[in-house]
Amino acid sequence: QVQLVESGGGLVQAGGSLRLSCAASGSTGSINAMAWYRQAPGKQRELVAVITSGGRITYGDLKGRFTISRDSAKNTVYLQMNSLKPEDTAVYYCAADSRVNRYWGQGTQVTVSS
Repeated sequence: QVQLVESGGGLVQAGGSLRLSCAASGSTGSINAMAWYRQAPGKQRELVAVITSGGRITYGDLKGRFTISRDSAKNTVYLQMNSLKPEDTAVYYCAADSRVNRYWGQGTQVTVSS
């Protein structure tokens, strides 16, 4: 089992920045990739970015303003979000994939005011 705990969400003005963190614990050696997703009210959950255990990064449609990174020693993945817009308001979820399971964090709310 893998446990994920997100942090770093909050309220920010448009144009501001936030950095989200996702700390993994448990069977972290089984993780092949970690990702950030987000879900806005009334919308489907969408991929923000993925980083594999080998360091390969894939972005959804938000590349350019958001950057995913990791600290392998801390089993932590980060999402740096810059130039935030009101439409970035959503619950941001961390996910971890092992060979057979996907684990989700509880989510952290990001609210961008105009």
